[in-house]
Amino acid sequence: MTGRIFTSDHKVYDLPPLLSWRVNLTGGVPCDSYSVTFLYRKEMAPVLRLAAGFLGMEKGQIVSRGIVDEYTVDLGSSGITATITGRGAAARLLDNESRPVTYQAATLAEIIRCHVTPYGVVTREIADVRADSVYTVAAGCSQWKALVDFCRTYGGFLPRFATNGALLAVPERAPKKRLTIGETDPVLACSLREDHYGVLTEALVIDKTRNTSYSVKNPEMIARGGQCRRVVYTPGQSTWDAMRYTGQYQIEKSREEEKLVTVTLPGSFLAFPGDWVSLSLDRMGLTGEFRVQEAENVYSARDGYTATLTLKERG
Repeated sequence: MTGRIFTSDHKVYDLPPLLSWRVNLTGGVPCDSYSVTFLYRKEMAPVLRLAAGFLGMEKGQIVSRGIVDEYTVDLGSSGITATITGRGAAARLLDNESRPVTYQAATLAEIIRCHVTPYGVVTREIADVRADSVYTVAAGCSQWKALVDFCRTYGGFLPRFATNGALLAVPERAPKKRLTIGETDPVLACSLREDHYGVLTEALVIDKTRNTSYSVKNPEMIARGGQCRRVVYTPGQSTWDAMRYTGQYQIEKSREEEKLVTVTLPGSFLAFPGDWVSLSLDRMGLTGEFRVQEAENVYSARDGYTATLTLKERG
């Protein structure tokens, strides 16, 4: 991978060859992150002080784009090196709070215009979504939460980011890429974790204004003997569909970390968040279709290239 930084005074600098790097892709929250290390020269000091943005390229493809959070310069046995670390484009929305505001019949385009565009985030796709009730953004709410809550409540989807830093405010489509991992593939490590802690058996959604409620249950977890209920309050005049979706979302959200598989393979950028993986590791009893939730790509002179994929079962 090669790296490039953008300074706050709008200059562009290509970094020296990278000695090691790590790119972690999620497409959402927690947001993408990266770290790159290279040989340091004293002429770089003024550039690093003004470093504001980062771009990572692999074989002509953008694989990381975001902000610069930190840089360090270290003197050691291998000489003087510099390391830059940062996060993806979602950080711009996570780091900024919204003032309290109430919308009447808001559209997704309006939400993006008010809560996304002012923070330097480019939106590549916007779904045609309109609120059928009053939408309120509370004080202290991040710009990211203002966007996510609107998309989830009125569109039934979660926004995400492409690797080039562009916002995709549309429902996730069928992925173009599918990776197959079987017994004959060079799997370096694999781990299966199933955790029932926090998985909801019931989400009770209450509209305080109308004093009405809607209960959504998780029969699978109930059958396992689980007992975990959450009570969620929605803005006044919520529709039944919105309340039902809120309950379903709470249950699905609680199940996201219930069963996770992590698999490490040689190589880099083998798959991206949202891609599908056909897994067939009979010795571990792992067979089925999975969705890539997170992809960590690492390079070092000692270990070479490795890609660790965090997978969850396709819903």
